[in-house]
Amino acid sequence: MRLLVLGGTHHVGRAVVETALERGDHVTTLNRGRSRRPDPGVEPLTADRADPAAVEAALGTREWDAAIDTWAWAPSAVAHAADLLADRVGHYGYVSSRGVYRWPWPPGADERAPLVDGDPDSADGADYAAAKRGGELAALRAFGDRALLARAGMILGPYEDVGRIPWWLRRVERGGRVLAPGPADAPLQYVDARDLAAWMLTAADRGLGGAFNAAGPSGATTVGGLLGTMVEVTGADTELLWAAPDALEEAGLSLGTELGLRFPGVPDPTGLHDADVSAAAAQGLHCRPVGDTVADTWAWLRAEGDPEPRPDAPDPATWSDPAKERELLDRLTGRTPADRS
Repeated sequence: MRLLVLGGTHHVGRAVVETALERGDHVTTLNRGRSRRPDPGVEPLTADRADPAAVEAALGTREWDAAIDTWAWAPSAVAHAADLLADRVGHYGYVSSRGVYRWPWPPGADERAPLVDGDPDSADGADYAAAKRGGELAALRAFGDRALLARAGMILGPYEDVGRIPWWLRRVERGGRVLAPGPADAPLQYVDARDLAAWMLTAADRGLGGAFNAAGPSGATTVGGLLGTMVEVTGADTELLWAAPDALEEAGLSLGTELGLRFPGVPDPTGLHDADVSAAAAQGLHCRPVGDTVADTWAWLRAEGDPEPRPDAPDPATWSDPAKERELLDRLTGRTPADRS
């Protein structure tokens, strides 16, 4: 397959490139060319997505069998690329998000749940949910039923530049007592970026279009399973001490929000981890065991170091306050400040 990847240097984009190369596809990438060298075998095109003239010049009059777009900011960039490619690309896969559903997310919701408003021509990417919905509308306007909208939830795996799992791995690596957002048996729903990439490429082969909640089954692991696996993989001398959501809320700590277990001021689960993913599963999406995802992410971190966070990634410093954590840990274990000294 002749594949154009709009992006291709981080997380899902990099997973798409590597998976496509393994399949034997001819891969072209379009990005700014600033983050990392192209993989061997990749044909790189250079342009800033925010510069329509540069994108048009870079793409020229070329044709591809499929394109996969990982853009997460102003929808107008998706609209411009999709409009340029509509007559020259057979299939357009857009990496969207479950954030396009209107809050609060209904438990067990499928693809028919209410959606946020979005403008495909908006040059404003500040509202992530609206931007992703705008990107969806742009892809649909240009490609119709030739567009695949992959509404991913929590995307894990190597190359993550959002910071969630790399941050937790480094936190666990340091050892000692680690405050963890409970309850430990809270179910998680996720997709490994490489599994999402493989599914989107297979969908492109088949010409599969439409919107899909793109994740593995709810409860394939729990937050205890995820963090416990990190302890095992890193080999750290770490003790996880679990705090209930209301205790974290009372202490002014936002732990748990980074994993979508709750929002500040809303201690109950957010709905991120109980989507109906039966439609995607019926079309072949599967998710590898969490142990494989964590081990491979840890191997990548050790080999390449911590990634530079993407511009819109949350600041991990807001997830943790050492002084507040020590206070809550002491309360959970019955220690006093005198015990620490």
